[in-house]
Amino acid sequence: MKRILVVEDNASSAKLLTDILTFWGYTVLPAGDGVEGIRLARAERPDLIMMDVQMPVMDGLTAIKELRRDEATRDIPIICVTSDTMRSSREKVLSMGGSDFISKPIDIAEVRDMVRKHLKEEQKD
Repeated sequence: MKRILVVEDNASSAKLLTDILTFWGYTVLPAGDGVEGIRLARAERPDLIMMDVQMPVMDGLTAIKELRRDEATRDIPIICVTSDTMRSSREKVLSMGGSDFISKPIDIAEVRDMVRKHLKEEQKD
């Protein structure tokens, strides 16, 4: 079973992503901020990370930079999930090492397609 680390400080957003991913059969590892996300990523080596950008303690972009510097986590795909819809924000996320970008409010079909893409799973429907 594939494991996805969800790094999200907003409880309702975290619950939504967790419920969706669990329903699709993934194991979800929850983290409430970038520091916890980095710790879990290093300890658990998930197959994919879904990372909020704007969080307290450590924001998502700083966490991505740390994960990309670490040989143990540098190749894990990271999908950034944020309420910021600016094109420049998407470009910044990708230039910092993010693998992809989803704007909130999330579109369930977009999440499904992006998760499958980065986990290299076949489209089943």
